[in-house]
Amino acid sequence: MKIAVIGTGYVGLVTGTCLAETGNNVICVDIDKAKVEQMKNGKVPIYEPGLDVLFHRNIEQGRLSFTTDLAHAVKESQLIFMALPTPPGGDGAADLSYILGAAKDISKLVTEYKVIINKSTVPVGTADKVQAVFNENTQVEIDVVSNPEFLREGVAVDDFMKPDRVVIGTRSEKAQKLMAELYAPYVRQGNPIFFMDERSSELTKYAANSFLATKITFMNEIANLCEIVGADVDAVRRGIGSDDRIGKRFLFPGIGYGGSCFPKDVQALAIAAESNSYNFQLLKAVMQVNEKQKTILVDKLLKYYNGDIKGKSFALWGLAFKPETDDIREAPALYIIDELLIRGAKVTAFDPEAMDNVKALLGNKIDYANNQYEALQGADALLIATEWSVFRNPDFEKMEGLLANKTIFDGRNLFDLQKMVDLGYYYNSVGRKLIV
Repeated sequence: MKIAVIGTGYVGLVTGTCLAETGNNVICVDIDKAKVEQMKNGKVPIYEPGLDVLFHRNIEQGRLSFTTDLAHAVKESQLIFMALPTPPGGDGAADLSYILGAAKDISKLVTEYKVIINKSTVPVGTADKVQAVFNENTQVEIDVVSNPEFLREGVAVDDFMKPDRVVIGTRSEKAQKLMAELYAPYVRQGNPIFFMDERSSELTKYAANSFLATKITFMNEIANLCEIVGADVDAVRRGIGSDDRIGKRFLFPGIGYGGSCFPKDVQALAIAAESNSYNFQLLKAVMQVNEKQKTILVDKLLKYYNGDIKGKSFALWGLAFKPETDDIREAPALYIIDELLIRGAKVTAFDPEAMDNVKALLGNKIDYANNQYEALQGADALLIATEWSVFRNPDFEKMEGLLANKTIFDGRNLFDLQKMVDLGYYYNSVGRKLIV
């Protein structure tokens, strides 16, 4: 099939590359000329495991191309995906200007039937707004489809190629047939394609992310309570996770959720509810708890150091909001850094992938290490903010020779409690207690 993908951000690039991998001819469009040239020259602009292999293979085989020429892409394609940003506006609601602007541009270029597919996360009713733009600018028949993405950064290629489910919002039989044909290679093992109306499809994406954010936040609250009452959150997690109605996933406590999706989508859904005169109290509580949870390690530090960390030096392992990505959007590490700097502390950080992005944001406000051990040199304590695999089994003997004090505040619960006691570390994690 002939496809255009408008926008080559995280979602757009993964979508376009994975669609090309099943034999489709895909043109990716972006207004950033330098970025387009980089991609034409074989440079992948984001870090995502496994994407580079598919990216290079499909460029070499002529199925994946890049351009700034929207008119060319529209002319050559029957299916047009819009994978554009929907950042929070001034009131926190999703900003649809990129979506509606692209729809207007495309509407002035279409000369024959096209399917316009919204891949971005958008509020309920966006498909109707996009359709209205086309109705205003052209008499050519088009169908607007809502097809939300459910990609997890770090495993996005697998998520696209082997999806748990595909959600497609359309009431058009013509569009439904084309979308079913497009996604057939990805659901050969029997995973479902759910066809529904556009509004239900749009809400499904927000509901899924908000529920997962709620699950994470609930477990963080349980972890905080465990510390007060003397229980162990790992035992509680295993106990409730064995219940099929609850499940094992998203029950690991930590320092809150971040990234480009959960914070933005929870906020947008709460605001959408409010704009329809519904008070979504649960989501408001989730946001409040998560905001506090991001800096819970700082609270622990202040308690340990009797409220004064001025002049202290801290090593920070992890800057990305989660492992296997360089994405620092709403990363808890950034909030931790801000609080430490405000209180006069010094920070030396290491992350396998995200340091360049943090340097672009913070510059020389903190120091950056070449590896995880270099960050420890002379540090009063180590803070862990991202659960990269490389941090899970470090050389503790080497660490002992570098740290000024054998003190660790772990926001991701990476190490065994008994082992840390045996090694003589002061080890403070989230919600855990050594049961003896």
